[in-house]
Amino acid sequence: MPQVRQPKTYMARQQDMKPLWHLVDASEEPLGRMAVKLARILQGKHRPQYTPHALTGDYVVVVNAANTRVTGNKRTDKLYHHHTGYPGGIRTATFDEVMKKDPTRVIKSAVKGMLPRNSLADRMLKRLHVYAGPDHPHQAQLAAPKPAEADQSEAQP
Repeated sequence: MPQVRQPKTYMARQQDMKPLWHLVDASEEPLGRMAVKLARILQGKHRPQYTPHALTGDYVVVVNAANTRVTGNKRTDKLYHHHTGYPGGIRTATFDEVMKKDPTRVIKSAVKGMLPRNSLADRMLKRLHVYAGPDHPHQAQLAAPKPAEADQSEAQP
């Protein structure tokens, strides 16, 4: 009986991937729903070339982090912990307290919790840029044409 040859599985390579830049307004959706979408973009799951062991995700710029919305009683009930490094140095703050001190920490923490726990997670998180207000220094990257648009503009005379 002849042996049937199976088609090879496509594996994306990082050098072949051209990351895009996405702009997200944090005031439009609740924190959890927004964090799910951001984690998918950072991992690259929104692309057909997604490969779990390669960095296939895009860059994300989040603006208006100070206007982040949550539902229910999370403003008073949700707690954020960090340790100072000293014995007995556990510090706890509520959502409102963290938002007053550093509104970007809330979004970064939510997205970090939804990323995989592997060696790529830190590199994915570095592609997340969060800003408290509407201003950000990434306008040039966001204005760059998408790869498909660039190919079409070169083809036309």
